[in-house]
Amino acid sequence: MNEEDKVLQRSTMSKTECKDMTQTMEETMQRLQGQFQSISEQLESKLNEMGTRINDLEKNVSDLMTQAGMEEQADSK
Repeated sequence: MNEEDKVLQRSTMSKTECKDMTQTMEETMQRLQGQFQSISEQLESKLNEMGTRINDLEKNVSDLMTQAGMEEQADSK
């Protein structure tokens, strides 16, 4: 194998390694994007659930305050 063949072989190996690295990085980025999307959806779901619970809690507190006000008015008569 002459010197030109060796240089060509190194260049080819380098290109192959570069393609492998690029493919590995693309796969990693796709996997990370999928994980990020999944976590984002879970977070959004949890936030919506918390919002619903807060709204329910506010309604229950308001109902209790109204009931307490009615009882106080009935007791004072």
